[in-house]
Amino acid sequence: MRQYAEIEYRELEQFGNYDELVNNVIAKCFEVENLENTKLYVSIILTTPSVIRELNCEFREIDKETDVLSFPMFEKEEIQEIQEEEALGDIIISVERVREQAEEYGHSFERELSYMLVHGFYHLMGEDHMEEEEKKQMREKEENVLQQLNITR
Repeated sequence: MRQYAEIEYRELEQFGNYDELVNNVIAKCFEVENLENTKLYVSIILTTPSVIRELNCEFREIDKETDVLSFPMFEKEEIQEIQEEEALGDIIISVERVREQAEEYGHSFERELSYMLVHGFYHLMGEDHMEEEEKKQMREKEENVLQQLNITR
């Protein structure tokens, strides 16, 4: 199977075997969005709260920790036109926040990590959740991917 994700652990010991989960979730995102025949991939960085806080401060001028950051490389309308091997963008996830939120929401670490991956992916695809209608559309897309993977709450 083609690898759609390039995974890096930053200031974090590799934990468990989540590479397979990450690759499966991102592959399903590519399938659902009909991107399997492109040369695109996603850069995934799994990291600590301090690293994600630094990045959030540097790139968004928000000096606080967050759960996931997404940095798209292309505009929404450009994505299908990319012919070269290119990163669709970067998704940076705070593993500690994933653990905390999984516990808070009462579901597994795997489910929360999968949600963060799908959420980040749709930001790379140009989706947003600032307006209520945008949020509704994005949530529907996220839940569709998670349901197809049989990753439920």
